[in-house]
Amino acid sequence: MSRIGNKLIEIPEKVKISANDRQVVVDGPKGKLEWELPSTIDLKQEDATLTLTRPDDTRTSKAMHGTARAIVANMVKGVSDGFSRDLEIQGVGFRAAVKGKALDLNLGFSHPVLHPIPEGLTVTVTDNTKIKVEGVDKQVVGQFSAEVRAYYPPEPYKGKGIRVVGEYVRRKAGKSVQK
Repeated sequence: MSRIGNKLIEIPEKVKISANDRQVVVDGPKGKLEWELPSTIDLKQEDATLTLTRPDDTRTSKAMHGTARAIVANMVKGVSDGFSRDLEIQGVGFRAAVKGKALDLNLGFSHPVLHPIPEGLTVTVTDNTKIKVEGVDKQVVGQFSAEVRAYYPPEPYKGKGIRVVGEYVRRKAGKSVQK
């Protein structure tokens, strides 16, 4: 029995949800999101709550029950509050800037790295080293942050690189001189 799938989704006053056939459309003050429900999951709306149910206990419907509920709950949260991810750059001479529709990263390579910013995301850079990614779709915010981090993940010797704020990087000791 899916504990996540059986939880109710509370709908804020400003959010409107419509489900036509399998297509779920969530519209709120921050934006609009669409997603297609899996064929094994049903959506029921009662007043200010949503319930996702599955018709049987087959392996695929069990697997998709909690996933579908989490995705719809994230859609509701995204259009009402939005999602954000904070990144920080550490390293001498490492910096970032937003240039038009791209994020310009100077990470010690022989060339600047230009990473395109997807539609629906807002990227702001403060102090040349702090990057804030904001958007309504949790998956897009997380994917963009992961792609930016992948250009120069934090290395364990000096700690240089791009990291999520609050991420712990295990440090290693450098070379030791033997006598």
